[in-house]
Amino acid sequence: MKKSVENTSDMALILVMLLGAFVAILNETFLNVSLPQLAEDLGVSASTAQWLTSGYLLVIGILVPITAFLVQSYTTRQLFFVAMGLFSLGTLVAGVSPNFAVLMSGRIIQAAGTALILPLLTNVILALIPPERRGSAMGTLGIVIMVAPAVGPTLSGWILGVASWRALFFGILPISLAVLAYSVFTLRNVTEQTYPKVDFLSFLLSALGFGGIVFGASSAGEGGGLASPEVYIPLAVGVVALALFVWRQLTLREPMLELRTLRYGMFSLSVVTMMSVMMTLFASLIIVPMYLQNVREFSPLDAGLMMLPGGIVLGAMSPITGRLFDRYGIRKLAPFGLAMMVAALFGFAGMGRETPIWSILGLHAGFMFGVSMVMMPVMTNGLNQLPRRLYSHGTAITNTVQQVSAAIGTALLVTVMANGTRNYLGGISEASASATERILAANQGVVEAFTVSAVLAALALVLSLFMKRTKPAE
Repeated sequence: MKKSVENTSDMALILVMLLGAFVAILNETFLNVSLPQLAEDLGVSASTAQWLTSGYLLVIGILVPITAFLVQSYTTRQLFFVAMGLFSLGTLVAGVSPNFAVLMSGRIIQAAGTALILPLLTNVILALIPPERRGSAMGTLGIVIMVAPAVGPTLSGWILGVASWRALFFGILPISLAVLAYSVFTLRNVTEQTYPKVDFLSFLLSALGFGGIVFGASSAGEGGGLASPEVYIPLAVGVVALALFVWRQLTLREPMLELRTLRYGMFSLSVVTMMSVMMTLFASLIIVPMYLQNVREFSPLDAGLMMLPGGIVLGAMSPITGRLFDRYGIRKLAPFGLAMMVAALFGFAGMGRETPIWSILGLHAGFMFGVSMVMMPVMTNGLNQLPRRLYSHGTAITNTVQQVSAAIGTALLVTVMANGTRNYLGGISEASASATERILAANQGVVEAFTVSAVLAALALVLSLFMKRTKPAE
């Protein structure tokens, strides 16, 4: 009887955190459909506007490495309250923002809260669920991590059909405040505190490293190309800072992020595979809506609705693939899923002005089906190899990789799209080009971006052939 009560309490704990995480992660792609409207209203370029998404992901990626320290230093309740409090504050700031700078500030505060929620939730699941049942539990988590970004464009498209972009934030604020209030009565502490020392130099190097790389990749879309100082200087600073960050973590007695976790082979393989998957996933969640609006001239609402079937497929399949993983392991899931992703992305690369709507829907649904077969099973398989003492570091690494890869992928592929559009016009400005030329140029940018995405997914497919089932190391 006692065990049943504890299991019920465990589920209540996980569910309230899942709800908070869903609201937070929804915001990763919530603005995608509204980016063209935001760029026009705020007087910024498309490459600048996409920072509202890639910057959100970047801040998460910068802050997640320190969560291994935070989880070991503060209780579950303390971290969750701070996380939802920050997210709610950022949502309010974004909703009342008068210009792009204030809106970007609100997004940064939102992202700080999201950065705490993701690894905290993963640590709670690892602490409460035994390895033989983690596939199903992580499948449920996959609904949050994968489905929330997938349905974000649909939900925001519907809202934009009846209200301004500010309603995107004011609609979320009451939900986040309700989750925060409800957690006061349901949340309990489950993580263990060991109170390690924090190394501020490590945090600084991490921020410079990831920030420099993403900023440089995003700046390439502003027109300067790789030869521009605004591109190669941040990239160089980022690479050097990351190298110093790695060296420092390997020499510290108590590193901020235990990179020796990467010595576990299947965990390392899962990390690299997740990088490719996240880059293609989040880039597609921005590029497909842009294609639908800029090439097919869909309204934000119609573009959002076009994204809905894929989100439904991903949501329906995530718990199923979790159970399939528990039963069959990773070798039968990942290669099949990645093959579907590669095929769908090459299909996207062939889209034009006359591509049938049913074809776009089918490609997007097939792509999301492939993602559901790959993302959470690969992540779970890698984490299952780690001993308990490395759970917090393993989840910090995987969440860092997911968010930074999503930010880099978004910046990189939006840059590829922007350059493809510019090259097609051959030096003619978009303002002076005809409507037909602008549409054809936008389509060319989409084709080039999805071609690069397909190559990234193909590399992940090759890596998946070397995966095998894992069990916790002693």
